[in-house]
Amino acid sequence: MAVEVKLPQWGMGMEDGVIVQWLKAEGDAVAEGEGLVEVEAAKAIEVVESPAAGTLAEILAQPDEVVKVRATIAIIEPAS
Repeated sequence: MAVEVKLPQWGMGMEDGVIVQWLKAEGDAVAEGEGLVEVEAAKAIEVVESPAAGTLAEILAQPDEVVKVRATIAIIEPAS
């Protein structure tokens, strides 16, 4: 079953973030806890980590895109 990567809320007032750059590309293998994407929120750059091991199947948010907190930004197909 696919795992959704969601934009976390790092601070109480955080409502959205801007995708800065993807550290992995579609089709890349990822480990749980590995950095996937850099996001700018409240003038700081944070890294969203992979919630599961597997393959980065689909990127749903592109660089410079504003994304709401808890929005799905990527899909990971778990390792079998």
